[in-house]
Amino acid sequence: MAVTAVAAPRSAGRAALVALRPRQWTKNLLLFAGLLFAGKIGETSLWLDACVAFVAYCAASSASYLANDVRDAPHDRAHPVKRLRPIASGELPVRLAIAFAVVLACAAFGLAAYLGPWSIAFMAGFLALQVAYSAGLKHVVLIDVLVIAALFVVRASAGAEAVDVHISPWLLICTGLLALFLALAKRRAELVLVGADETPGRPVLEGYSLALVDQLVSVVAASTVIAYSLYTFGARDTKAMMATVPFVVYGVFRYLLLLHRHDLGEEPENVLLTDAPLIVTLVAWAATSAVILALT
Repeated sequence: MAVTAVAAPRSAGRAALVALRPRQWTKNLLLFAGLLFAGKIGETSLWLDACVAFVAYCAASSASYLANDVRDAPHDRAHPVKRLRPIASGELPVRLAIAFAVVLACAAFGLAAYLGPWSIAFMAGFLALQVAYSAGLKHVVLIDVLVIAALFVVRASAGAEAVDVHISPWLLICTGLLALFLALAKRRAELVLVGADETPGRPVLEGYSLALVDQLVSVVAASTVIAYSLYTFGARDTKAMMATVPFVVYGVFRYLLLLHRHDLGEEPENVLLTDAPLIVTLVAWAATSAVILALT
């Protein structure tokens, strides 16, 4: 007789922490890009502002996830994985989730206010995009992935504003393209999952096909490498940053390999945190970039 394993109920505190999706906070490390690419990583006085911005966007992101999960709870309950989310499973009451979301959003704006009026504007834009995405844009084919890319561009811009440094438009383009690449890869992984297991997917998937997404992924992957190469060649006085291009090329190729061979990509943050070659590549790219920018 087969026995089905049932996950033990989580405590209220544990459920609330899981609902905040702390793994997703890795996306907000992009707020430190301004320090890195402006060659300011040695100026400790700026790290406080960068850390405040990071915490603010972690709070804003978690507030958005809570609001999104409250809205999507009925749909999530029909999904074999998403039904285990704290709100969908009933472990985190809806009223408590909404209260947490309001508190986190207020905290995010409070921290942004500490950084200045432009930081408040970026935060308002970020949360407005998040609300628009959850309210309906995530169901619009192509617009859904473009909004995700825009959110990353806002993060990069907000990070530069927080420490009052200039960020190259080329880097913003690279950021948007890389985010678009990951978003499309996620859609591909979801399509594969739906096709293989007949798992209920998000409604927007009905507007995509595996062939279309594969073409889009290829185009955006190539565009990302080209844009980054152009940045290293012409965006700075030194051409030394061209030495970091191989890291970007390998990282994109490695992700494509995992996407096609192992059908990974539905949760990009898990792939980036668990695949050893990708982790080594990211560390090597960051270290090499930091050394070049500090010396030049």
